[in-house]
Amino acid sequence: MIIRINLLDWRAQRRETRKRQFNAMLAVAFTISAGLVLLSYLLASGAVDRQNLRNDYLRQQIAEVDLKIKEIQELEKVKRNLLSRMRVIEQLQASRSATVHFFDELVNTLPEGVSLTTVKQTGAGVVIEGVAESNARVSAYMKNLDASTWFDDPKLVVIKTTEKNSQRQSEFTLQVRNLTKPPSDTPDETLE
Repeated sequence: MIIRINLLDWRAQRRETRKRQFNAMLAVAFTISAGLVLLSYLLASGAVDRQNLRNDYLRQQIAEVDLKIKEIQELEKVKRNLLSRMRVIEQLQASRSATVHFFDELVNTLPEGVSLTTVKQTGAGVVIEGVAESNARVSAYMKNLDASTWFDDPKLVVIKTTEKNSQRQSEFTLQVRNLTKPPSDTPDETLE
């Protein structure tokens, strides 16, 4: 029989056992905390990736909407151009009938014994030059123009009495205002 005697201090052995247990628990805690850090990193990385995918989708949608906005702006520009063209066409249509009414009224107000040599229109003003058999015919013509719904404010600028072929004639120049304004971008018209 062998007798064994432990010469080691029991406290040192207990210290050694506790040290091993502490190191084992430290390793387990380090492993668990490393696992938790890795898990939280993976979760955060996944959340960032999902958010980046959302951001990319939103950027793509924003780019598509921007293209649509540009198309809409181009369409609005085309629409404004077409509307302005339509207005010009309507003005031309209106001025076309106004021109017919203008000349029709010019003839309707003309008394017998008066003939026109020149009609010049500048905006709403009209200069009429002509020849009449007498000053009374010029006066009658001015009254007819004043009574017309298409003309207003006739003014006698010049009247000259001349003799041609042993007949007295009055050459006159009148200014009158046209109540139907032609389009402002039309050039002056001179008719002889």
